[in-house]
Parts: sequence; structure tokens; C-alpha cells
Amino acid sequence: MADAFGHLPRGPRRILLATKWSLQGLRFAWLYESSFRLEVYLLVVLGPLGCWLGQTPIERVLLVGSGLLVLAAELLNSAIEAVIERYGAEHHELAGRAKDMGSAAVFVLMANVVLTWALILAPRYL
Repeated sequence: MADAFGHLPRGPRRILLATKWSLQGLRFAWLYESSFRLEVYLLVVLGPLGCWLGQTPIERVLLVGSGLLVLAAELLNSAIEAVIERYGAEHHELAGRAKDMGSAAVFVLMANVVLTWALILAPRYL
């Protein structure tokens, strides 16, 4: 969506502000989302392991990148949940559906991590 200034780049100050807001979002996710923290811990272990086990740059990107996608999906899921909670704690079918679908997106990407690691590493060890 365009803002008041349109789609054109608005200079270094705008990039710095966008970076500040992004880092703030990461901070909030770390402070308030236990799932995000757990997934970061997993990436801290699996990231270097993926770099070590990957034999080519493409394999390394796939092994590590699949974990980064989980973090991105978790951030989006947390954002959806925060917006829904903003409008009230009472149960609403559509709100529940949206939260469940956000959770399902994270689950699908976690399955992608398992599949990626299995397809790359299993042929070497079986």
C-alpha cells in the first residue's frame, strides 16, 4: 500500500527508520513470544550445523534458509494474533480461524525444514 509519499524511495532516513521498526519488532517477538524464542534457539543450533553439513552453497542456503522462513512465519503469526487480541478476548469463529491458519503456516514451514534436511542429508547416510 502506498503512503503519502508514493512508492518512490525516500532516502537514507526512511531506511534507518524502517530498520529501527524492524529491530523493534524482533525485540518484541523475543520478549513476548516463547515460540519465537524456541525457534531462534533451534536456528542457533541448526544454522551452523547446516553450514557445516551442506556440501554446496545451494545446500547450505536450503538448510539454513528453511529455518529462517520459520522465523518469518512465526513473526507474521504473532502479528495476526496481536491484532486479533487487540479487538477483544471473546471467542469469534473468524478470529479463531485466522489464528489457527497462522499457526498452520508455521507448522507447514517446520515440515519444510524436516523435509529439506531429510532430502539433502538422508541420501548421504543411508
